[in-house]
Amino acid sequence: MNFAPLPSVDVAAVPSDGFVLDVREADEWAAGHVEGALHIPMSDFVSRLGELTEAADDGRRVHVMCRVGGRSAQVTQYLVQQGIDAVNIDGGMLAWDGAGRPMVTDSGNSAFVL
Repeated sequence: MNFAPLPSVDVAAVPSDGFVLDVREADEWAAGHVEGALHIPMSDFVSRLGELTEAADDGRRVHVMCRVGGRSAQVTQYLVQQGIDAVNIDGGMLAWDGAGRPMVTDSGNSAFVL
């Protein structure tokens, strides 16, 4: 079988107003996330796919994020198979934080990557 390479981008290539899908678990999200990101944990992903397709129905590219890139790669692969313009964010939240990109918390505490 011949698989196309997984589309991926460096954190620096994600536009500040880009659509980010965070597939980490709730505790990871609570520690720190990209402002405005859509949070659907990978464990809930298939059952909550409608939330994503509704949010991305304008054809925007979906930038998929996890902690380091493994879970998001699986979700990106699935989305691409569904015909959605999705890319994996290389290095995930660790790379995002390392690049000094902004993170927020819902609690107002200092954001960090769990």
